Amino acid sequence: MKSFFEDGVYEEITSRINKLDKSTQPKWGRMNVSQMLHHCQMPLNIILEKKDYGVKPNWLVNLLFKKAMYSDKLWRKNLPTAPGFKITEEKDFEQEKCEIVNLINELNNQKDRQDWQPHPAFGKLTKDQWGKMQYKHLDHHLRQFGV
Repeated sequence: MKSFFEDGVYEEITSRINKLDKSTQPKWGRMNVSQMLHHCQMPLNIILEKKDYGVKPNWLVNLLFKKAMYSDKLWRKNLPTAPGFKITEEKDFEQEKCEIVNLINELNNQKDRQDWQPHPAFGKLTKDQWGKMQYKHLDHHLRQFGV
């Protein structure tokens, strides 16, 4: 699995996001493209220490899902979304696209940083684990929308 912090990944993700438009339809799932862009901002806000969304440690979630978050295996289609991360209200495409690009730029500007806070649910993660988790989540949803 690629890491967000690897050379060329920032450019890849940015290019894929720029292929989206407000009429891009999902290949699976319930979110529209604007909702997906908003949803994808949430893990970026967590790693950038902007918001924690009330996520709390849970030993069972940690035991069952932590390794899957950054493993090399792709997530399957239609995985359930944690309740606090579900987006059901309508969102403005241009605003959401601008915001996610800003967050991705900010994370890219910190790619050489070594000391990352613990994840609010999964605890201590290495830089590589954080980077893989960020890439894997973005990749999953960009594949969901065919880019």
